Amino acid sequence: MGYTDKQVEQEARAFVEEHFEEVAADIARLVSQRSVEEPDKAADGAPWGPGPRAALDIALELMAREGLAVTDGEGYLGWGDLPGTSGKTVAMISHVDVVPEGPGWDSEPYVMDRREGYLVGRGVIDDKGPWVVALWATKFMAMLAERQGAPLAHTIRLIAGCNEETGMGDVHWYLEHQAEPDFLFTPDGSWPVIYAEKGGFKAEFVSAPLGEENRVIVELAGGHVTNAIPFEAHAIVRADASALPAADRVTVTDLGDGTCRIEGHGKGGHASLPEGSVNAIGLVTDYLLANGLCNDAERAYLELEHDVMGSTDASTLGFASTDDVFGPTTCIGGTVRTTDDGHFVQTIDSRYVTTVTGEQIEAAVREVASRHGATVEGVRVTVPSVGDKDSAAVRALVDTYNELTDHQDEPLAIGGGTYARHFAHGVAFGPEDPYETFPAWCGAMHGPNEVVSERTLKDAFVIYCVALWRLMQVEL
Repeated sequence: MGYTDKQVEQEARAFVEEHFEEVAADIARLVSQRSVEEPDKAADGAPWGPGPRAALDIALELMAREGLAVTDGEGYLGWGDLPGTSGKTVAMISHVDVVPEGPGWDSEPYVMDRREGYLVGRGVIDDKGPWVVALWATKFMAMLAERQGAPLAHTIRLIAGCNEETGMGDVHWYLEHQAEPDFLFTPDGSWPVIYAEKGGFKAEFVSAPLGEENRVIVELAGGHVTNAIPFEAHAIVRADASALPAADRVTVTDLGDGTCRIEGHGKGGHASLPEGSVNAIGLVTDYLLANGLCNDAERAYLELEHDVMGSTDASTLGFASTDDVFGPTTCIGGTVRTTDDGHFVQTIDSRYVTTVTGEQIEAAVREVASRHGATVEGVRVTVPSVGDKDSAAVRALVDTYNELTDHQDEPLAIGGGTYARHFAHGVAFGPEDPYETFPAWCGAMHGPNEVVSERTLKDAFVIYCVALWRLMQVEL
């Protein structure tokens, strides 16, 4: 039998309600693995360390359970195929690696909690939950093919990535060993479709050797990941705590040994969406500057920190820019640390637009660093990606979302970076709902109390099933 789009929708809604407890159990299994990259523990078959390897093993097992033809890509990533007849491939790619848990959780980050209609745990929305939804959507498509007594037109390939959060080396490996899919979407973004992604510039500002003579700042530390605005940071300084003034969002604690701890309490956020955030590193470094808690060498670096934290549009670093696709360039300071050999190291993460280049940004940050006696290390550049938002495949996704939600939304350009940017015919497609509101206790991806609502996952399942069905009718 041939299914209409409406019949597919109705079947999908009934299917996800019947099987959602199994879906949630699969998500909980993946969440249980702390799949954070550990380069120092890399090994053959586990290039990103044991955590991502363990999560990949679960993903491969789940795909095999559903009858997909499974391939382990040497531990870099893995995939499963539901064969079609056209010789064309529609791929879905999500990642099973995660950022570190960080502080501030109300529950165990790697034991999935269910609370008030939400799943809670590291990776439930970024991106283990969506990967499992894509798996079950593939299972549903296999069921439809069986019922109609004929294979699907195009092969569906479900890919489990393992290095999205720290470099996307998994996709680089894939593209060296496999042909590109004819069309690909990643369930790692917002509805309706993300067709364009800003460029990325990452680097470190490294101070000159600070030595020990006349040292005031014993330690400077803050942030947990380079691609998020830190909500906590601190400095340990040689000073009399009782002589230091109060300040908004800053606390001073006497450590009893002639030093005190200066803590900044900011408001975190993702590097691609810094508006409304408060960078805790900036709170601490500005407090140190304002109160003279530094020697001359330390002051030079603190003044550099002031430039880094002084704006989120890169204007204080000299490469502010905007265009008609993306709007403004952004730049944030993500982490700062004190090295064992006496340097401060500050990371920056810029999402830049088409009117500036990576070379121009690098020249600007090197000039700023030079003014403050610092160097720039570890430069990584990814160019902006702008796809075809009017292709038949993309329109099939957009139309499916709009029809099933009664919206009239159009494809988006974003500052975040997803796997889609590496593929000639790739986009990001949900499942984050831009219209959803959350209780105050809920947290966002990359932060504490990361959540996804059960309703979001159920709706995404239906949208993916109908969209995949429609993609089967598209000539790729």
